Amino acid sequence: MNHLVIASIVFVCVFGSGMLGLYLRSLLPAHHLNDESIGVIKLATGLIATMAALVLGLLISSAKTSFDTANGEVMQNAATVVQLDRVLARYGPETQEIRASLKRNYAGAVLVLSSGDAAQLAKLNSPDAINRSEDFERRVDELAPSSDIQRELKARAIQLVDQVYAARWLTLLQAKGSIPAPLLIILVAWLSIIFGTFGLFTPRNGTVVAAMVLCALSTSGAIFLIQEMSTPLSGTVRVSVAPMRDTLGRLDE
Repeated sequence: MNHLVIASIVFVCVFGSGMLGLYLRSLLPAHHLNDESIGVIKLATGLIATMAALVLGLLISSAKTSFDTANGEVMQNAATVVQLDRVLARYGPETQEIRASLKRNYAGAVLVLSSGDAAQLAKLNSPDAINRSEDFERRVDELAPSSDIQRELKARAIQLVDQVYAARWLTLLQAKGSIPAPLLIILVAWLSIIFGTFGLFTPRNGTVVAAMVLCALSTSGAIFLIQEMSTPLSGTVRVSVAPMRDTLGRLDE
């Protein structure tokens, strides 16, 4: 589901609960809102608020970790590709076609990642993409070194190819998000309960409604950011492909 749609649903649930609380306040008998009742409700709401704050903090931390890891893998991958190209260049002119293939494949990956589209990202995991990767690795493995230096360079190139593909698969695995839907549903339910009790304790007026709108927007905005950062290769908030573009300009020089 689109992250903006999820954030909108969260806003409707949270703000609607606050409005429901304001409505119920006018219907409940006075003895339901005496000091003793309010005290118990505040204690229960405080417990729920504490749990919600802990879960929200954990989700933000998890999403930020996923985003930073993907960003670091993209930068490391870009640096490794440059190293691979230079090693192949030092090997000799017989690797010219392999280096050209490396640049073509990398240019296609940069184009897909810069789109930020989940459907386009799926192409990086398609059979065609896998076949191109395996064909490139096979061509490197088939190099026939004629000196000790070339043998060392070939071994180094094979090692770098493995590193590039390992980083690629790790990044693609992190692109699908890692936030369990039940955890998100429970968090929204807790926030809705909290806002509902806010409405019970407060007389209905424009200032209260405006405050609830702002708080509900802030809450749904936080959920939106968590969802976006948990899918670091797609959406509005995604990792920068600037290091990859810089690497692409350095290939085959």
